[in-house]
Amino acid sequence: MTTKTTSLNDVNLPAVGALTSAIQANPDKANTKWQASVTWTGGFRSEAQIRDFTPVPSDEPAGLGGGDTAANPVEQLLAALGNCLAVGYAANASAAGIEIKDLRIEVDGDLDLHTFLGLDANGNAGYQKIRAAVHIDSDAGAEQLAELHQKVTGTSPVGHSLSRPIPIEIELA
Repeated sequence: MTTKTTSLNDVNLPAVGALTSAIQANPDKANTKWQASVTWTGGFRSEAQIRDFTPVPSDEPAGLGGGDTAANPVEQLLAALGNCLAVGYAANASAAGIEIKDLRIEVDGDLDLHTFLGLDANGNAGYQKIRAAVHIDSDAGAEQLAELHQKVTGTSPVGHSLSRPIPIEIELA
């Protein structure tokens, strides 16, 4: 008797396979649009509304003049990279038949506040460097995990977004 796996690492493999097949049949289905709506709530606080989820709060640490009630935007950016990598590991490991026992991704970055604070008009207000350390517990061999790592880092939408110039249009409406 043959059993077909429908879930590994809590990933719905038929759903991922159906999406892949649909895009192969109609490449235009790969073109997606994502959005968020952010509302200022006072001070350095704001909330991002994404689909029908509970709003994601944002605030600055007290040392930067905020109320320290939530992660700030640059911390959320690091979290977005870590979350995207986690999705990549879960999806690609599952597709390769690799069971993940535990996965933890530590992300940090170096940011110089001179430009943000108006002290250097020609500087870079963004991260100078971002680092991620992936800790994965699996029975897979080192070579298989190295291949998985290469695939994940080579296909991460957030990783690609952060590592390449992206045109950004910000208009005053």
